[in-house]
Amino acid sequence: MAVLEQMYFGNTLQVWLIASVILAVVFVVIEMIHRVILHRLVKLAALTAHGFDDLLAAVLKNTKTFIMFAASAYFASSFVTLKPQTSALLLKTVLLMLILQGGFWASAGISFWLERSTQKRMEQDTSSTTTITFIGFVVRFTLWTIVLLLMLDNLGVNITGLVAGLGIGGIAVALAVQNVLGDLLASLSIVLDKPFVIGDFIVVDELAGTIEHIGLKTTRIRSLSGEQLIFSNNDLLKSRIHNYKRMSERRIVFSFGVVYQTSLEKLKAVKMIVSDIITNEQKARLDRVHFKNYGDFSLNFEVVYFVTDPDYNIYMDVQERINLEIFHHFENEGIEFAYPTQTVFIQHDSEKMNEK
Repeated sequence: MAVLEQMYFGNTLQVWLIASVILAVVFVVIEMIHRVILHRLVKLAALTAHGFDDLLAAVLKNTKTFIMFAASAYFASSFVTLKPQTSALLLKTVLLMLILQGGFWASAGISFWLERSTQKRMEQDTSSTTTITFIGFVVRFTLWTIVLLLMLDNLGVNITGLVAGLGIGGIAVALAVQNVLGDLLASLSIVLDKPFVIGDFIVVDELAGTIEHIGLKTTRIRSLSGEQLIFSNNDLLKSRIHNYKRMSERRIVFSFGVVYQTSLEKLKAVKMIVSDIITNEQKARLDRVHFKNYGDFSLNFEVVYFVTDPDYNIYMDVQERINLEIFHHFENEGIEFAYPTQTVFIQHDSEKMNEK
């Protein structure tokens, strides 16, 4: 008993032993609670479709053992008598550990979001994973910068000047690389807003092609003539983009003319013939057929219809079938297509002819 009453650092050995037992018990209890909750969350995540429980499980997996031990030690320290300086140091240490643990949890949440986002983007647009990875790096860098500043502030370091310096330095860097940052932000906008993805056929001003790659700074397009067109992301978003891959159907307008010698009955029949041909076409939806105007050498008709598939090759196949059917029916009905002609009428003056 005399040994237990001996003093060590202001407390008897018995007090230190009791505090050690409390530390061990608290640590074991916290560890068991952590494992039980994590196990149940993992089982629950396997049974549900939403990702909230998966997120919680991913975050809890990043609970560090040494931080749980530090928390247990702080709780056990309340059963011993410590010097004010030692208590303050222990409190600061625990706070640093908690801030660090918060960083690990937040980092785990970011990693979980990046993994889910990458999986979804891979199904739609494989190139966007590069941008998502870059975004993840920026977010993590920002997170750990904040964690470091909080830890320094907890240690008593005046971080006001440091934050001001970082702000001024950030502004200077941003001004120096504003074009690069503009393209990076434009890349982020493309990934999130998705005005186009890989495989889309787009027209930018007078240039057209298929999207091959969307990078952090540039977007590459394969033109119809075969060469690769490279656009700055920022400049690309400032342009007017026609995305033909997003069409649900294609509107077609075409005209033709018949000769002026066409009779009224046949002129009326033209509308019925063309309407029936387009109506019977499986991939076409008729809008209108009209006798539009009197041309210089023809009676002009205008036809409007929709191809129900946006594919250009399908449109050309449909238009070809319609053209052949119109030609076939006009030939059977004796309706002539007009072509550029000019008729000259010569009038003779009979009196002048007789005088001669």
